[in-house]
Amino acid sequence: MFPKPIPSRFLDPYYRFQSLDEIALAAKLGVKIDVNQATVDDWLRLPLFSIHQARFLVNLSQAGVQFYRLEDIAAALELPVQRLRPLEPILQFCYYDRSLCLNVNQVSLPELLQISVLDRPLAEAIITQRTEQGEYQDWVDFQQRLGLSGEQISTLLPYLSFIMSAKGKHPN
Repeated sequence: MFPKPIPSRFLDPYYRFQSLDEIALAAKLGVKIDVNQATVDDWLRLPLFSIHQARFLVNLSQAGVQFYRLEDIAAALELPVQRLRPLEPILQFCYYDRSLCLNVNQVSLPELLQISVLDRPLAEAIITQRTEQGEYQDWVDFQQRLGLSGEQISTLLPYLSFIMSAKGKHPN
């Protein structure tokens, strides 16, 4: 078998870059990782990140922390910014207005109805599922319990977050 052509390998969202040279080439091909919406898998594509660092950055993002520049990521990970500088061409720092970013595990029906892309039946289903089956753990749990498409999840990403209470997933 012939190896994959370089561009398609780099465009594979699960491909882990093997070197900083590959990062530079991928950046030239237009590959970007939006640091404020990156998943654990996105962070793990980068050769300098461990699973623990990736999870930590995702947890910070889900808690509402936004990264505005490379120095923010370096500070969060307690790393020198020079170590992360070679990754800068592939990282994208987009700002998201989180003023309407609601914790799906605490939000009320009237608050959900303020989200223009959310209709009343779905808002009611979100509340009903949470009341009957406990808090949502993450986007996957949310998607499965509500039977939502990937497109619907993408539309809701800027508006909802998942912060679990101290009591956990199932109410007692």
